[in-house]
Amino acid sequence: MTETALAIQHNPAAMRFEAVVDGMLCRTDYRMHGDTMMIVHTEVPRQLEGRGIASALVKAAFKHAADKGMDVLPVCSYVRTWVQRHPEVAPLLADSP
Repeated sequence: MTETALAIQHNPAAMRFEAVVDGMLCRTDYRMHGDTMMIVHTEVPRQLEGRGIASALVKAAFKHAADKGMDVLPVCSYVRTWVQRHPEVAPLLADSP
């Protein structure tokens, strides 16, 4: 699935980035700690795994943080692993609050 085909929405009321794929909700949840976005959970239904959806959601969260001048603290284990594969986001990483 290409990122352009994935309609990712920022849902600030629910504090998450989300996409509905095949009628199922995929999401990356965050909490704010001052100007730091703490990404706390990423979830993609098992039957949708392997399509790059979680990666696209996390990338959207990092882009949002960059656009808003926020730091990112990856709390979610998936995001911590994703960050290791995407060194270009290192300047956005925050120290633990």
